[in-house]
Amino acid sequence: MDFATLIPTLRRLALEAGDRIMQVYDSPEFEVKAKSDASPVTEADEAADALISAGLRAAYPDVVLVTEEQVASHALTAQTFLIVDPLDGTKEFVQRRGDFTVNIAYVRDGVPLRGVVYAPAQGRLFYTLAEGSSVEETGPFDKDIPGATRPLRVSTPDNGALMVVASKSHRDAATDAYIAKYAVKDMTSAGSSLKFCLVATGEADLYPRLGRTMEWDTAAGDAVLRGAGGHVVRFDDHTPLAYGKPGWDNPFFIAHAPGVELKA
Repeated sequence: MDFATLIPTLRRLALEAGDRIMQVYDSPEFEVKAKSDASPVTEADEAADALISAGLRAAYPDVVLVTEEQVASHALTAQTFLIVDPLDGTKEFVQRRGDFTVNIAYVRDGVPLRGVVYAPAQGRLFYTLAEGSSVEETGPFDKDIPGATRPLRVSTPDNGALMVVASKSHRDAATDAYIAKYAVKDMTSAGSSLKFCLVATGEADLYPRLGRTMEWDTAAGDAVLRGAGGHVVRFDDHTPLAYGKPGWDNPFFIAHAPGVELKA
C-alpha cells in the first residue's frame, strides 16, 4: 500500500461523506430505522457508506473493504483490509448532539496502520500522515489541499490525577466501577470515536470501554491514537487490540497514554 496516496484519498472521502451527513443533519427531519440488532440507522449512514465505498473500491479494487452498513457481505476474516464506519455515533446524530464521526482505516496483519476520524458537526479532523504520525487539521477543509495541521501527542499522565473520558451513550455501572479504581482528576463524556482522539490530543489520559463494539467502531480512532504514541489494549490481559477477528467483534478494551498504571 502506498500511504502517500492512501492518506489524501481517505481524507477526501471522509470530508465528502461529512458534507453529505451534514446535509441530512441540518434538515428539519430525517427518517430513523432500526437494523436487525435494534441499533439505529439513518439516510445519512447509508449515503455516507455508499459514497465512501464507491471511492475506496474505485481507488483500491483489490483490497478487501469492510463497512458497518454492508456487514452481511463481508468475508469472515481478512489479513489486509480497509474498514469503514460511515457514521459512528448515530445515537448522537439522531439526538443532534454533534458527537458523531466518519471513520476510515487501513489494517494490515491485525494492526490499524493508518486512519482518519472526522467530526463534521464539531469541525475536527484527525488523521495519520503517510509516515505514521498523527495530526489534527485545523481547517478550512479543502477537499484536495490539506490545511494547517498540528502534531498530536499523548499526555504524560499523572497517576494521582488522571483525566478520563468515557462513553456518552453507553456508560454503565461496570465502567464506573472500573474508573473508580483510579485517582481521577476530572472526567468527561464524549460520543463515537472522538474518545480515542481526546486521548491522542492529550485532552484525556484514559478511555476504558466495557461494552460491545465492532472493529469499524474503533479502527480509525485506534490508528490515530497509535500515531500519537498511545495504546489500545484488551481489558482482560492488556495485550494490543487486534483486528481481522471472526465476526469483527471487539473484546472490552482500554485506550490510554503510556505511563498510565492500568488496573486489573
